[in-house]
Amino acid sequence: MLGAGILEIDLHGLRVEEAKTKIDKAILGAGQAVYRLRLIHGYHGGQGIRDMIREEYSYGRNEKVLRIQPGSNQGITELVLREY
Repeated sequence: MLGAGILEIDLHGLRVEEAKTKIDKAILGAGQAVYRLRLIHGYHGGQGIRDMIREEYSYGRNEKVLRIQPGSNQGITELVLREY
């Protein structure tokens, strides 16, 4: 847990399928205190994971994810589970 309500998940070195499994598990296990998942996928080698995140978790495709948004750099994507 990074700070109050933000769960940080490092996806470096994972295949796309492994990353999706890890993200799904984190979404299901996120308690009431967690309002955001910060997914660190990297920039150069993480583009496949980034694209999967945008495809699988945007546009209301997962009922627990309100929206996705870019992180503080191009190697991070954040899933907003609820408003803070």
